[in-house]
Amino acid sequence: MAFSKDNLKGFVLALLSSFFIGSSFIIKKKGLRRAAAASGVRAGVGGFTYLLEPLWWVGMAIMIVGEVANFVAYAFAPAVLVTPLGALSIIVSAVLAHFILHEKLPQLGILGCVMCIAGSIIIVIHAPQESPITSVQEIWSLATQPAFLLYVASVIVLVFILIFHFAPRCGNTNALVFIGICSLMGSLSVMSVKALGTSLKLTFEGKNQLLYPDTWFFMLVVAICVIMQMNYLNKALDTFNTAVVSPIYYVMFTSLTILASVIMFKDWDGQTAASIISEICGFVVVLSGTILLHTTKDFERSPSFRGVQHFVTLNLF
Repeated sequence: MAFSKDNLKGFVLALLSSFFIGSSFIIKKKGLRRAAAASGVRAGVGGFTYLLEPLWWVGMAIMIVGEVANFVAYAFAPAVLVTPLGALSIIVSAVLAHFILHEKLPQLGILGCVMCIAGSIIIVIHAPQESPITSVQEIWSLATQPAFLLYVASVIVLVFILIFHFAPRCGNTNALVFIGICSLMGSLSVMSVKALGTSLKLTFEGKNQLLYPDTWFFMLVVAICVIMQMNYLNKALDTFNTAVVSPIYYVMFTSLTILASVIMFKDWDGQTAASIISEICGFVVVLSGTILLHTTKDFERSPSFRGVQHFVTLNLF
């Protein structure tokens, strides 16, 4: 299938987003190290002197640019294309950390990077083309179709069960609880971000969509979902090791986002079975590369992270 101009724009924006976000991690970490060296208090033990470090703010600014680029990418290309490319930011940060921060990147980590790149290429080659959208009302009709309403209802029910039943009982011992909540909410936030981004894109093209209440509703959903997503992601990161949280979150969030996009925007309609299978295979390759890259990273173990290997054995294998 031919690669449309909008897909190309979304692809380029997604690549730029990954580069900026991946780079921002390294710059922020350099800023954190510089601040810790100057004050003697690390951020991990409650220090806030990094807020006075210009380099940290440079990293934060670059991250914001990357997130904006990612936001705009959804206005041009389907989530099936944009979301998996987020794994490339991991490659950028891992490679830059190897050369700038002198953090060792083992051979299996290099293999993980290669797998992420190969999988991304497969996804890009077989990415679907979206039907042109001319108004936010069209998006609203997609969002209110029975199949997607069923998905939204299922997400809400599962989130309530996880928050009120499982979180109090095993939230601090099973990472899947907090990660499940932010992944489920994340899939809805991406759909709303895509709807909002498309509305703003049409507005800038001269077709004002801010006059419609649908646009503001999507904006409200984005705010609610992102707040909940960040809240429970922070809880997961505070409770469990990043080397465990990151790959599980990437797998769950990306899988649910693709599922939501396929249901709402019908990304796979009109595609051949071979193209769909190729996209799934590319996604699995990226997934495997991401997990491999994370599990081979060198990371510091703190007392709060003891027992992580036991957790991985029980919950991943």
